[in-house]
Amino acid sequence: MSSSPQRKRIRKSPSDRRAEIVDAAAAVALTEGLECITLRRIGEQLGVRPGLISHYFPAVEDLVAEAFGTAAQAELNTLLPAEPEAKSSADRLARFFALATGTAYDDISRLWINARHLSRYRPALRERVGHQETLWRGRLEDLVRDGVRCGEFRTADPYVTTIQILVVIDGLGAHVNTEASDRPEAVTRMAVSTAERELGLENGTLTRRGAALDAEGGDPADPTEVSEAARRVLP
Repeated sequence: MSSSPQRKRIRKSPSDRRAEIVDAAAAVALTEGLECITLRRIGEQLGVRPGLISHYFPAVEDLVAEAFGTAAQAELNTLLPAEPEAKSSADRLARFFALATGTAYDDISRLWINARHLSRYRPALRERVGHQETLWRGRLEDLVRDGVRCGEFRTADPYVTTIQILVVIDGLGAHVNTEASDRPEAVTRMAVSTAERELGLENGTLTRRGAALDAEGGDPADPTEVSEAARRVLP
């Protein structure tokens, strides 16, 4: 009777193993919450002993911060790529809103709420939240400034306009755990309306551009893209 050959276990490099641990923790953060990240939980997720996790992250708080940063960065790179394809500033902003205001964005909205709350008590997480907020402001402000330089947008202070847009997005995201089916369109469009008003755009411009991108199929304004970016951290 022949026996099936045993699979040879491939030893992962330290960098690959560390990345695997962080990705697994980010997946738990998105689906269960940052509080659920423990050495035992991540060990179970990867099928390894908790001691292996502690070898790379002696302090679980550092793993929590890394997990949040990984998930938040994946979303940022999808919504506002650092090196965007050749599109107009208005098209890029329309794409951003189409993705950031879809239901697929709910998981990352919950994660931001979770992280901001816990960061009051966890210094490592607080530093990472602040870092990611700075990156978000920088990417969006760069987009606004590009639009002003090209004559697509009009605003006296791109920095202030950027913060106004992000504050409205955060405000809408704060209601992610409540029933949203009965919200008037004027409420659900508050972030887009704020951007159009503050950037000197005709009402409905960004919505129409988003719909046009979707129709063209080249870069669809599909909120599932955000979900896919978040799921990149899933094993």
